[in-house]
Amino acid sequence: MTTVTPSHFHTVLFFLFISGGIFGNAKAQAPGQGAWCVAKPSTSDEELQNNINYACTYVDCKMIRPGGVCFEPQKLENRASVAMNLYYQANGRNYWNCDFKGSGIIAVTDPSYGNCKYSFKK
Repeated sequence: MTTVTPSHFHTVLFFLFISGGIFGNAKAQAPGQGAWCVAKPSTSDEELQNNINYACTYVDCKMIRPGGVCFEPQKLENRASVAMNLYYQANGRNYWNCDFKGSGIIAVTDPSYGNCKYSFKK
């Protein structure tokens, strides 16, 4: 049986920290795949609206406004997901930029639909 000493444990944590390990950006699962921030389906309408208000304070949300390519369908979850992803992408794609008080989740499949293309930065 291998014994893990405190110094070994700290070395592993330090390596994880400097290499990006568990503290780094959400990385793609395979070449060509990306990471997008979307609203959890269980999120209340009030939380979704708060997420839109917060994200759109920092990013341009014209695509979810009337006439925008992501305005339809008029579902709050869809518009919140677009706004949350815009914020997530603009702020470095760190997992904490998709938290939104526990109402965001990182998706590894592109949530784009129709003409509504979710932004993605490699």
